Amino acid sequence: MDLVGGYILALDMTARDWQDKAKSQGKPWSLAKGFDTSCPISSFIPKEKIPNPAEIDLWLNVNGAKKQEGTTKDMIFSIPYLISYISNVMTLEAGDVILTGTPQGVGPVVNGDVIECGISKIINMKFNVESE
Repeated sequence: MDLVGGYILALDMTARDWQDKAKSQGKPWSLAKGFDTSCPISSFIPKEKIPNPAEIDLWLNVNGAKKQEGTTKDMIFSIPYLISYISNVMTLEAGDVILTGTPQGVGPVVNGDVIECGISKIINMKFNVESE
């Protein structure tokens, strides 16, 4: 963990309609994960602000209603294990970001929805869902 520079809050969105279409056609569905604005991230959080990343609370509201709430205590793999595993497959460099998953409660959002999410009382993000 000495090499961890800090943390961010990220919201890894998926366009399920694009994903379903690509899957049904036997095509890669990476576009469903990599569209414009698909992964908003917070500002950088120095690791000193999160002394124990294995015990932080995460939450997400849509239009003020709680949709996701969880804790990193529920992670299947620890952060040190994930870093070790990933670094055996690819080179990790300063500034790289590792996203680790999401609490239960994944669901659809539509144009006009307001999403707010956060890490404990450390940081939060708020934005509007807009579609073309």
